[in-house]
Amino acid sequence: MEKRVHSATPASEKIVEWGEENKMETCFDRAEKMKPCPIGREGACCKVCHMGPCRLVGKNAEEEARGVCGATLPTVAARNMLRMIAAGTAAHSDHARGMAYTLLSVANGETKDFKITDVRKLYRVAGYLDIEFEGRPVTDVARDVATKLIEDFGRQGRGEVYFAKRAPKKTQERWKKWGIVPRSIDREVVEAMHRTCIGVDHDPDHLLLHGLRTALADGWAGSMISTDITDILFGTPMPVKGEASFGIFKEDEVNLVVHGHEPLLAEMIVDVIDEPDLLAYAQSKGAKGINLGGMCCTANEVLMRHGIATAGGFTNQELGIMTGLVDVLTVDVQCIMPAMAEVAKKFHTKVITTSEKAKIPGVMHLEFDEHRAKEIAREVVRLAIDNYPNRKVTGSHITDKFPVIAGFSQEYIEYMQGGQWRASFRPLNDAIMAGRVRGVVGLAGCDNPRVPSTGLHRFLATELIKNDVLIVSTGCGSAACGTAGYLTPEMALENAGPGLREVCEAIGIPPILHLGACVDNSRILTIASAMAAEGGLSDEIGGMPAVGIAPEWMSEKAIAIGCYFAASGVPVIFGGESPVEASKEVTRIMTDVWFERFKGALHFEPDPEKILAMALDYIDKAREALKLKKYEPGKFGTEKVLMDMAARREIEKAAKPHLGF
Repeated sequence: MEKRVHSATPASEKIVEWGEENKMETCFDRAEKMKPCPIGREGACCKVCHMGPCRLVGKNAEEEARGVCGATLPTVAARNMLRMIAAGTAAHSDHARGMAYTLLSVANGETKDFKITDVRKLYRVAGYLDIEFEGRPVTDVARDVATKLIEDFGRQGRGEVYFAKRAPKKTQERWKKWGIVPRSIDREVVEAMHRTCIGVDHDPDHLLLHGLRTALADGWAGSMISTDITDILFGTPMPVKGEASFGIFKEDEVNLVVHGHEPLLAEMIVDVIDEPDLLAYAQSKGAKGINLGGMCCTANEVLMRHGIATAGGFTNQELGIMTGLVDVLTVDVQCIMPAMAEVAKKFHTKVITTSEKAKIPGVMHLEFDEHRAKEIAREVVRLAIDNYPNRKVTGSHITDKFPVIAGFSQEYIEYMQGGQWRASFRPLNDAIMAGRVRGVVGLAGCDNPRVPSTGLHRFLATELIKNDVLIVSTGCGSAACGTAGYLTPEMALENAGPGLREVCEAIGIPPILHLGACVDNSRILTIASAMAAEGGLSDEIGGMPAVGIAPEWMSEKAIAIGCYFAASGVPVIFGGESPVEASKEVTRIMTDVWFERFKGALHFEPDPEKILAMALDYIDKAREALKLKKYEPGKFGTEKVLMDMAARREIEKAAKPHLGF
């Protein structure tokens, strides 16, 4: 019998094998034992009332199957899809709500430990909201920004989420034509639950249109609000060096890991971890220092801004504990496996839940309070220090780690293409038009134990850049690339196609740009909008040579993300089996109908070779429709010369005297 590969990451595979030898169960073992329900997996099971659950199966189920109430298979599949979108939107947007109220607390002087770090970003966001900022106190501007963004959660009357107007006008026109501009975040989520309740909305197309409106409330409101406020409070990312994989843990230091999605506590731990009294306390316990690492999207938040090392994405959380080196692992919300508590019992690791929304039975709970932020952060660090002497000798110690360059934001990508005074997306647009860059792919989503985890990300990343496709990545997709050593400029020299390699060398970037956590998929939306505004390509997001791919998705958040990209005009391809596979009609709506209306679509394809072929086909057809030069490897048309950083600095230097600097 052929040996099963659990993870494409060698370090992860070693720990899994060590765990099996020592009779420790992980998500990989559970995925193998727990086969998916074939009826539920395809969206053919309805359990929204107590007359069921109803299974709509059979040879002619699409036309003939009915639930007890008479609901058809397309109705049931569409309802299930809408409920997934609503849950994903609620998760991201609840995160954003916390960020908005923290900004309001800072503006009102109610919390002493947080501050406004990026005033320029605050003013930029104020501009989007038509808030006057010139000559006003920063806290007054911040209060107005926070108050206005909080309106986006509960608006009951007429109106639209504020950031929808950041999309290209033509994209907005499509939304208005089909009635999917979000009114407010909570309203769309509540209406989604109402529509899918027994006996309400039975039209699959109508259900899915509201699904798009709900998803847009995530992308162009919740997630975008979270990204912008996080930048305002902690700084807009710019490239920073870090490290990835399990080798980040140190045998002679206290190892503290932050895991989850909300950055508030993690940022406070970053602030306090080097305080002299805490370092002295660690040394009194026999440790040489205190080492902070991250897991999942909280890792991405602190990596993007501080270069804090990451141990990887979703499927690595149990494995991190199994190194035997983690003294404390704090978790907040989303993508937290409760199984960590069982794994931790076999080691000295203390798992601590910190969110009022999320507890795990048998795990210590230390609730985060923004009004005592640093006090709680110091308590967490002391708990880790106190646990250091309890460390056992058991564990699978891994020394592998890889360098990472992260920290790309819309603002920095604009800057790196022209400097402070000529920031734009013109060089990238020109490179796409000339065929040096074939197109752009957003490679995102979770990593999944039902496939060789991170393997699909790696395969697609390698093949796409070989084909001169620039990749922007977020979330666990970024973690997969980071733990493979793919997030460095050297990767472009070794693996990228000739056109992409020249562009990367000229600008000084990797071929895979790490944009942040999963909420930071909103950065891709604003980047695409800026590229449309720059001109030369499509005048809307739809029609650009761009594709979104989530090859190992598992979360409802991923479904919401995929749908807001489809509604915005981006064809999206998810790996694995389709959750609406049972219904040909729902599949047709999400592919053909959505593409006709919005120039975006949502496909599901388990074969990675076919995902690659489909993505390149979408890109090439978009180039053809835009009448761009046909892509041919190594053959480029006439284009503007791409300047390197030295040349751009000279331009800035020459410009400054004329600008009063």
